[in-house]
Amino acid sequence: MALLGPIIKTALNLHETITATSDHVVAQRKVLEHLLKTAKSTSFGLYYDFNSVLEGDDMEHAFAKAVPFYDYHKMDEQWWSRMKEGKPDIAWPGVPNFLARSSGTTGKKSKTIPVTDEMIAAIKAAGTRQVSALTNFNLPTDVFESEVLALGSSTDLSEENGFTIGEISGISASNIPEFLDSFYRPGKEISSIDDWDERVQRIAEEAKSWDIGMLSGIPSWLEMMLRKVMDYHKVNSIHEIWPNLSVYTSGGVAFEPYRSSFEKLFSKPVQIVDTYLASEGFIACQQRPESSSMQLITDGGIYFEFVPFQPDYVEQDGSISDDAPVLTMDEVEPEVDYALIISTVSGAWRYLIGDTIKFTDVEKAEIKITGRTKFFLNVVGSQLSVLKWKPRLQNCKKNLIPALKSLPFLQRKLMATFSMYGI
Repeated sequence: MALLGPIIKTALNLHETITATSDHVVAQRKVLEHLLKTAKSTSFGLYYDFNSVLEGDDMEHAFAKAVPFYDYHKMDEQWWSRMKEGKPDIAWPGVPNFLARSSGTTGKKSKTIPVTDEMIAAIKAAGTRQVSALTNFNLPTDVFESEVLALGSSTDLSEENGFTIGEISGISASNIPEFLDSFYRPGKEISSIDDWDERVQRIAEEAKSWDIGMLSGIPSWLEMMLRKVMDYHKVNSIHEIWPNLSVYTSGGVAFEPYRSSFEKLFSKPVQIVDTYLASEGFIACQQRPESSSMQLITDGGIYFEFVPFQPDYVEQDGSISDDAPVLTMDEVEPEVDYALIISTVSGAWRYLIGDTIKFTDVEKAEIKITGRTKFFLNVVGSQLSVLKWKPRLQNCKKNLIPALKSLPFLQRKLMATFSMYGI
């Protein structure tokens, strides 16, 4: 099958060329128009008179003026709770089949966020674009005919009150097209195992029978899985098991704090590609090797707005002041921290996702995540972002986690906690 890799790479390169977004401002305007037209007859659309917003000359600013900011609790209490009772056409037409469970990185209670069929389609399209963008990287052609190991939450989703509920990675994996089954590992059977230790044990047992060229998953969990595979087979490098491993698409948290520990697991170069997949949707992914920044997916069912992350506009609890200025794609500036606001095809409206970002390249819509809106200390009127105290916590993680090797349960809990806070 030596010819298959180049053929697949050529096809992906063509797909990347065809689907690339050239004008992100225009793309965002089209997304907002689609959202408003689709939801104008819902309870939310009628309440905020989307018809009038659509008829105005300045749709973006009319939308911002008509609809207030929402966080999860406000959106859930006022709108999604009625949808979860089975009532249709609340914040989006119909009733969604899925709810994405998210513990949230700043809340104690689990959140359940609607996931519509249109959002699942948008996530699939974004994932395909991400894979297509790999042709921009200097990768061996063999990697394009090898298998992909995606380590997420269990695909054995629960059924509650007429909804299918799970984490977004499990929902996405459960909707993988059948024609991709032959490339997807660990496969639907192992992915459906709810117990983490049992699932990783099965992966370790099957590892040598797979030809893994790409990895995908949250760094903390993936690192533990790779170490388990290496320990099980008594090898010093994961490349002794998977010699064609060339790409790791990282998601969930920033990869940089994990780079040094991952490099110890590899004996060959592995291209790290950052992605930004949240319970609310696929937000951004790295598109080119010259930059570690991620490009916002501006035509993927999510409309973005940006609030300057400054003390005057942020309340003590991390929420955004009602009178805070809001910017659109054509108004942002590079190297400025913004709180990210999204409206989506799942019925989230002017929704504070909780992350702060900065643009590294406005024209290319490329960003980096800089922190969380609720993670700052306010002392004598000054703010200290999460990024400023991250290095100390990273040093704590570096020294503490290896020391707990004999206590795997506690080690795993701490890894998950550090991961929640992007450490």
